[in-house]
Amino acid sequence: MDYRPWTIDQNMLQRPRRNRKSEVIRQMVQETHVSAANLIFPLFIVDGTFQKSEVASMPGIFRYSIDNLLREIESCLKLGLNSFDLFPNIEESLKDKYATESHREQSLYLRAIREVKKNFPEACVVTDVAMDPYSSDGHDGIVENGEILNDETLEILGKMALAHAQCGADIIAPSDMMDGRVGYIRNLLDENKFTNVSIMSYSAKYASAFYGPFRDALNSAPKFGDKKSYQMNPANQREALLEANLDELEGADYLMVKPALPYLDVIKLIKDNTELPVAAYNVSGEYAMIKAAIQRGWLNEQRAITEVLTGIRRAGASAILTYHAKEVLENKWL
Repeated sequence: MDYRPWTIDQNMLQRPRRNRKSEVIRQMVQETHVSAANLIFPLFIVDGTFQKSEVASMPGIFRYSIDNLLREIESCLKLGLNSFDLFPNIEESLKDKYATESHREQSLYLRAIREVKKNFPEACVVTDVAMDPYSSDGHDGIVENGEILNDETLEILGKMALAHAQCGADIIAPSDMMDGRVGYIRNLLDENKFTNVSIMSYSAKYASAFYGPFRDALNSAPKFGDKKSYQMNPANQREALLEANLDELEGADYLMVKPALPYLDVIKLIKDNTELPVAAYNVSGEYAMIKAAIQRGWLNEQRAITEVLTGIRRAGASAILTYHAKEVLENKWL
């Protein structure tokens, strides 16, 4: 058989590799950029003083008492990292069916918000509105006879959101996935003259397998069952658009997708169908699996982490909640 070499048209006009031939040119034509302004750093809080304990399943991520939380935020601000999402680890003895600790004036979480805004008024503080860290049932809503009650839960979420606003929160982030909670919170904030407090809604929060390390960090796993009656089915995409549209109509200022990496298509879908900024949460399980592979020498750390963040940004996320936020700035990887 006669094998003839494939011949190249000597008059080929389009050679895309010309725009990849040097680092200077590659940077010149780069389409997607990630900067400190796009990053929100999740931080875990515990009670006490001088506390700093590493989360076993999240290497490099710690639970901080408020004094050390302030030190951590100060170090982040010096790097140009200005936005923080706070999450509390609440003692079991303080949890109850109605999450009353979530809006008690001297609770750990409300004290933390006040201290951060008092010491660093320039910092953007995002707060989590959900019952599960404070609930003796470990669910995001009131539980009656095994059922998660939607409308009854809204009152508690409203109390939490209002308390956060009164403490100085810049952005309220309801993560509970109860129907109608964005409208309920928006109306309550406006009635109390907190019209400038933003809402970053967890619009498409999936019932994901990637939340395990986060629940370990907060000791907030459900005491029974799962969250599939309120968090979304991972197989569904159009449902995410429905949720996002409802949240926008109810007054959300940002629409969030959680997790990020398995749902890049959902980020893009929502981005293509709204004028609001889209956020994405690069969650604990995504962080943990990347770190585990890096520790075993299977991945190049800088390249893997920056590729993850670039992919989320390319899909359409203006804001990325990520546990990688501080390290990429410390190491000047962006």
